[in-house]
Amino acid sequence: MTPDAAMAGYLRHVAVERGLADNTVSAYRRDLTGYVAFLAARGIDDITAVQVPDVTAYLRSIGEEGKSPASAGRMLSSVRGLHRFLIDDRIAVTDPTAEVSPPKLAMRLPKALTIDQVAALLAATSGDDPVRQRDRALLELLYATGARISEAVALDVDDLGEQRSVRLNGKGGKQRIVPVGSYAITAIEEYLVRVRPRFSSEGRSTPALFLGPRGARMSRQSAWLAIRAAAERAKLDVQLSPHTLRHSFATHLLAGGADVRVVQELLGHASVATTQLYTLVTIDTLRDVYAASHPRAR
Repeated sequence: MTPDAAMAGYLRHVAVERGLADNTVSAYRRDLTGYVAFLAARGIDDITAVQVPDVTAYLRSIGEEGKSPASAGRMLSSVRGLHRFLIDDRIAVTDPTAEVSPPKLAMRLPKALTIDQVAALLAATSGDDPVRQRDRALLELLYATGARISEAVALDVDDLGEQRSVRLNGKGGKQRIVPVGSYAITAIEEYLVRVRPRFSSEGRSTPALFLGPRGARMSRQSAWLAIRAAAERAKLDVQLSPHTLRHSFATHLLAGGADVRVVQELLGHASVATTQLYTLVTIDTLRDVYAASHPRAR
């Protein structure tokens, strides 16, 4: 089978049998078109003739073109999907990508706010405006629990526990119970008494905890815009992401002496290795303090 025919069969498979989105199929097509062209340049006209050195050379050529490690890894994943499809369809008997590892990604440390910056962010949601009161409850909850924005907006009122806790539904449908601090509890209670009934009356009945002014469940995008608006009012000159409060929650817990496995449970990480990224952040902080404070550190 020619590489072009193999690519066409695989794209048909992911589009029709697997039902992947058009954008995803287009991304596979872009990646595999480059791969097929690379094989043609090497004189390979039978997809089953591809060997490990060919795939390794392809990966090296991607790097020489200036592609980032993340892009190279994605392109290799597309190629790997193609060859596995050929094995599943009994067109090929070996997978030349099985022994090829993607390039290592540079370790990116999560960005966290300082405690003072978090305080300024939360203070920027103060006031009697109903939307501000809702946003304060939301942001206090995000920082108090380390919840993802998607987890927070998916909360129903019944997910609030009686003993200062909240039930979060994480990735893969995994639930976890996370304690909620007094500041967040106070903000949520004020929102439930003063704001939510007003918002709820504007729309259909819904169990959602956080509502928009028209009574519908608050969207993830609206929650992210609320964080950005508070940051602008607080004049925080920092780069924010939807996970900023989650990162800050984890970093501040570890800096305060929390065990990494406890933080893992609170964040809902499947592996402690993911949580350990935050320990690198706290070590960097300790190193900075040490360098600034110890008389023989410099």
